[in-house]
Amino acid sequence: MNTPSRSTTTTTTTASTRNTIRLTRRGRLVLIATGAVVAGTAVAVPLLALGDEEEARPTSLVIPEGWRASQVYQAVDKALALPPGTTRKSLAKAHLRLPNDAEGNPEGYLFPATYPLDEKATPEKLLTAMVDTADKKFNGAPIAAGAQRNAMNVYQAVTIASIVQAEAADEADMGKVARVIFNRLERGMPLQMDSTLNYALNRSTLRTTVKDTRIDSPYNSYQRMGLPPTPIDNPGEAAMRAAISPAPGDWLYFVTVKPGDTRFTADYREHQRNVEEFNRHQRSASAAAR
Repeated sequence: MNTPSRSTTTTTTTASTRNTIRLTRRGRLVLIATGAVVAGTAVAVPLLALGDEEEARPTSLVIPEGWRASQVYQAVDKALALPPGTTRKSLAKAHLRLPNDAEGNPEGYLFPATYPLDEKATPEKLLTAMVDTADKKFNGAPIAAGAQRNAMNVYQAVTIASIVQAEAADEADMGKVARVIFNRLERGMPLQMDSTLNYALNRSTLRTTVKDTRIDSPYNSYQRMGLPPTPIDNPGEAAMRAAISPAPGDWLYFVTVKPGDTRFTADYREHQRNVEEFNRHQRSASAAAR
C-alpha cells in the first residue's frame, strides 16, 4: 500500500479458504529496491565475498531483516561455496522445528541475525540455527501473549510482521502500517499490499499495474481477502513488536510520497491527493534521471 496501486479501489473479495482469524488469517519487499534491505545487504556482502582464491573463508553470515527465504538460501550457498540450489534442497533433511501452519515452509522463521561459520557449518545447521532463534524470539511470553491479545496465533503475527517489514519505510512507521493492516482486516477490506504481489511475482518494484492486481495467486491481496497463506519475508524484532502492538489510529491508506514522507489517512480522497503527489514526484525524478 506504499505506492498508488496499494490504494486502488479494487474491491474484488474472493473468499480465502484457510486464512481466518477473528480478523482473518494470513511491502514492501520494495525496500530491497529502495534502500532498507540494500543497506543490510551492504553489511552481508563483504562477509560473503570470497575475493581472491587465497582469501580466508568468511567467519560469519549476516541475514538482514526483510530478506526472503530465497535470498537466505543463496547467501548460505555463497558463504559455504556450495553449488547454487544446495541449501534449498537441504530443507528436506534439515528437520526444522516449524509451526504446523508453516507446512514445512520456513519463510518468516529464518531469523535475521549474524550466524557464525565454523569449519563444520552446513546448510542444515545454519537453517536450524535460524529457525531455533526465531522459535525463541517468537514463542516467548511477549510475542505469544501479544498475538493472543489480538486474537491470532504466532504464525499469523509473523505473517503480519512480514508485511510490516516489507511495507514500512522505516521503523518509526511500522506501528502505523500494522494498524492499517488490522483496520482493513477488521472492516473486511482486502489488504491491497504491493509487497504481497511482489512476493507472488518474485520481484521488487515500486510500480504495480492493474494487470498485476489481477494475477491468480493466494498472495494477491487485491483479489483475496485476509492474510496471505505464509509470511512474505523474514521479519525482525521491531516488525514483530509492531504486529502485536500496532499504533492507535483509524488509518486505512498510506503512501510514501518521497523518502521520509509517508502519509497515513482514513480519508480516501485525501489519500488520492497524496498518491497524485507521489506520482508527480516520481515523474520529476524520472525526468531528472534522463
